[in-house]
Amino acid sequence: MKLATIRVNGTTRAVRVDEDKAVDLGESDLVAFLRHTDWSARAAAASGEDYELGGLDYAPVVVAPEKVVCVGLNYRNHILEMGRELPQYPALFSKYARALVGAYDDVILPASSTQVDWEAELAIVIGAEVRHADQEQARAAIAGYTVVNDVSARDWQFRTPQWHQGKTFEATTPIGPWLVTADDPAVAGEGLSLMCEVDGDTVQKADTADLVFDAATLVAYVSEIVTLAPGDVIATGTPGGVGHARKPARYLEDGSVLVTRIEGIGECRNVCRREVR
Repeated sequence: MKLATIRVNGTTRAVRVDEDKAVDLGESDLVAFLRHTDWSARAAAASGEDYELGGLDYAPVVVAPEKVVCVGLNYRNHILEMGRELPQYPALFSKYARALVGAYDDVILPASSTQVDWEAELAIVIGAEVRHADQEQARAAIAGYTVVNDVSARDWQFRTPQWHQGKTFEATTPIGPWLVTADDPAVAGEGLSLMCEVDGDTVQKADTADLVFDAATLVAYVSEIVTLAPGDVIATGTPGGVGHARKPARYLEDGSVLVTRIEGIGECRNVCRREVR
């Protein structure tokens, strides 16, 4: 089952995306919808207003999550090729909600950065409040999965040992177009193929089975620190192939077309535009 947040007449609506239409779920966005403890049954049974698929304007799949938690250095092959040891614990940082844009919105390249880079990632969306979770509780708290690109301003990220300032520039992070619920067969396998393209060039390609810390492990770990709430996002990390590590380095430019695709879920396709101040 696919669930999304769409823009309609100056506002947003939560919808179920079927093969031939989208069906209104009776809430303004998915964060509000996921707060219902029976959201899955409600989504399956929904029979609200229909919207034509061809005219859908996708907002960020979660418009205003309480938290966006991101994970660094989480693909085995990428870590080993960099000559590093596999981490004992996840490396965490965060984003603010204003960093998020829809799956087909423009990505805004900050005027103050000349080193904006791509990071294709699988994202977890939380569907139930959870704290101090074990593995089983963590899996049960996952509403589903979506596509995200942790677009990063490297020249700001590496100004200090803390990465946060390079990771949360406004309107830089596409997410969506929908979440695929965790019980959907499309995301039930051992691994999903993930890729990123820039101007038609494949720059990243990996399988999520290569994650050091899987979805349930990350949910359990973060829930030890803070209560995870419905609509919260955990971005699970990116594989090798980022522009900053290339020789010579390659970065996103005004007009660059950024495509982030995950098997069984879908894709974000965004045009990059330089910020005008």
